[in-house]
Amino acid sequence: MATFTLPDGTRLDLPEGATGTDVATAIGPGLARAALAVSVDGDEYDLASVLPPGKVNIITGDSEAGREILRHSTAHILAQAVTDLYPDAKYTIGPAVEDGFYYDFEVAQPFTETDLDRIEARMREIVDADQAFVRHEVSRDEATALFADQPYKVEIIDSVDTGEVAEGNVISVYENEGWNDLCRGPHVPSTGHLGDFKLMRTAGAYWRGDETKAQLQRIYGTAWESKKALKSYLHRLEEARKRDHRRIGTDLDLFSFPEEIGSGLAVWHPKGALVRKLMEDFSRAEHERSGYQFVVSPHVAKSDLFEISGHLGWYRENMYPEMQLEGASYFLKPMNCPFHVLIFRSRTRSYRELPLRMFEIGTVYRYERSGVIHGLTRVRGLTQDDAHIFCTPDQLVPELESLVAFVLRILRRFGLDDFHATLSTRPEKFVGKIEEWDEATAALEQALRTAGLPYEIDPGGGAFYAPKIDIKVKDAIGRLWQLSTLQVDFQLPQLFDLRFAGDDNAEHRPFMIHRALFGSIERFFGILLEHYAGALPVWLSPVQVEVVPVADRHLPRCREIEGELRGAGYRASVNDGDESLGAKLRNARLQRVPFALIVGDDDVANGTVGIKTRTGEDTRDVPVPEFVARLEADLAEEAAAGGASE
Repeated sequence: MATFTLPDGTRLDLPEGATGTDVATAIGPGLARAALAVSVDGDEYDLASVLPPGKVNIITGDSEAGREILRHSTAHILAQAVTDLYPDAKYTIGPAVEDGFYYDFEVAQPFTETDLDRIEARMREIVDADQAFVRHEVSRDEATALFADQPYKVEIIDSVDTGEVAEGNVISVYENEGWNDLCRGPHVPSTGHLGDFKLMRTAGAYWRGDETKAQLQRIYGTAWESKKALKSYLHRLEEARKRDHRRIGTDLDLFSFPEEIGSGLAVWHPKGALVRKLMEDFSRAEHERSGYQFVVSPHVAKSDLFEISGHLGWYRENMYPEMQLEGASYFLKPMNCPFHVLIFRSRTRSYRELPLRMFEIGTVYRYERSGVIHGLTRVRGLTQDDAHIFCTPDQLVPELESLVAFVLRILRRFGLDDFHATLSTRPEKFVGKIEEWDEATAALEQALRTAGLPYEIDPGGGAFYAPKIDIKVKDAIGRLWQLSTLQVDFQLPQLFDLRFAGDDNAEHRPFMIHRALFGSIERFFGILLEHYAGALPVWLSPVQVEVVPVADRHLPRCREIEGELRGAGYRASVNDGDESLGAKLRNARLQRVPFALIVGDDDVANGTVGIKTRTGEDTRDVPVPEFVARLEADLAEEAAAGGASE
């Protein structure tokens, strides 16, 4: 008998040789119909595979694991369709990616929109034929012979790193209707089990991402478990297009990227710079309340600093090129942490000073490749709200718990409250001792548990010097954005020989915590613009109130109201342009101004205004003090909803 444990702890005994299909059928016919694959103790198998005993989970299309299998299986039929229609095409790799998949091909001519329509139609024919995905395990020599006319597949087979398709000398191949592809699997049982899909676009790509290798054609697609899920995704895409922060930034005159400055380097216009100042001022005030000390560091440093920190050894490809000045090598700083380490090391430290929390809003420079630069969310010059905390071993867990709570409180102030987290563990290339990594990882996990924050493990996803927590937030249209990062670092204190005097008068090594809360000011700003579709909360709006005269004779009263509002600390302006009243009000709405105050003859006589909000609410004959009270109440409500301490 083979014994399996179901997710609810129930024991299931089946005959030896039981397959995933047998397990799903034994649980229930409904689950058997929905099943795509199965996992045992975390390892995934095809439904037709004979399973080892263990903790079993049936994978269905409406799960993340199921969607990944759907997408990878759809990528296979994409390659099958392309080679059917273009027999000379050479196919390379086709992984599942977030919300979709892609496949890279070497073809004589780039694909066109018409080609995508033909390819998608052929894919649907393959789906309708319900072709079975059949797994074969062959030797390397057999695989090489099978793919003799596909040089990229042969290169994969011959490569040292064949973990994706091989175990030892055994290569796994999936066949459907005589068409073969290398793959570790699993796949759906047959093409009829695929959901709905759509080919999205084409792009150029280099083989293995190497600019010195062959130029390929990449086809991107998306695949979901149902027509409804696909339709919902396409709707989110359209919403994302409307909310694109690059377009909003131009429409609202917030920032720009002049070609004369260089790719990925933004300049901030007055309104955008004002919002940024509000964000930074709030952050500084909250850090000061929480016991942080402000520090400032330069934008460049000699190579010696980055040699010691390890950045030149581990991160150099992401740094701007070396500069030679007065016989020394200098680099633009990619991170603030080495500078904060030097501040700690600048004099003798006592345990009485710890935890020592340093905070800097500091600009760093990273040479991102041009293909990944994207508005404010992926730039080359970025400003981090960077903190580094130096603490004793006993302070590590409580400090991390406090940090997670602090991060969530600050993000809630900006109207973000749907949080998820990832705990990234030791990568293959790392510095330090394994036991130190284990201790740091355990402390981070304890902080997540204390916060009650849902999280998943990202094995090997840590930086070379530290494990980390990435806190993600879901925006208004359901997208997850990675924001805050917390890292426990044992390495920099050792590399820079940091010490503090303990209560035993002996020298001890401090622990160091890295923490960027917004991630970067630029990226966070872009995320907020998209989350709110440009209609920022009242407390962040660069213009909170626009006073609009019905006619020029009402301008003097409008300026009086503007002065009263500014004197009370609100951001107000008067629209004294030549446009009609309707055009002025329409412009205020397009500029996402929370309140437009309309002033006419009766308002001048009675000390009132008409109020038109950006959401379309329209109120007449409101006394100005009553409006001010409403504005104050709205701001107080935003602060309370965000849990602000101000």
